[in-house]
Amino acid sequence: MKRLVLVGALVGVLGAGAAYAQGSQDAAKPAKKGAADAQGSGHAAPKPQPSTEAAPSAPEGQVALGSVHIPKAVKADGKPLPAGTYQVRVTNDTASQEAKGQTKSLERWAEFMRGGKVVGREVVTIVPQADISKVQKDTPPKAGAAKVETLKGGDYVRVWINKGGNHYLMHLPV
Repeated sequence: MKRLVLVGALVGVLGAGAAYAQGSQDAAKPAKKGAADAQGSGHAAPKPQPSTEAAPSAPEGQVALGSVHIPKAVKADGKPLPAGTYQVRVTNDTASQEAKGQTKSLERWAEFMRGGKVVGREVVTIVPQADISKVQKDTPPKAGAAKVETLKGGDYVRVWINKGGNHYLMHLPV
């Protein structure tokens, strides 16, 4: 029992001595450069941020996109749009949905016309040529052409028009 008490006392003394020695070494070291800033007595300049891309530009005014053939009945703006061939144009009207990071001029309304009369409309997303690979993985239509396809699952028909250096995407529920 005496040995246990003696060993315990020896370990306690050595441990306290080591802690004291460590504290005196830290006090002898000079303060690091950023230590004053961390305590609020100075001001550090913010780190440089990466450059951001310029805001994408969208065509101004109404834009005639051309003709598309929709192979089956869909809904445009919640209203039925029968299968058939339509002239498509983008209007000046921006979509009213507010979303962070959205460029308003890139979310607009497109009109489906037959015989010079508007028969349906849907929100179109305008994607500049430089950004299409970030948004769409499929092969885009050739310049000046359109691609209409039923998406996986059969719930939506995508109308994709490539015109004037921009891609116009509409997703119509079946």
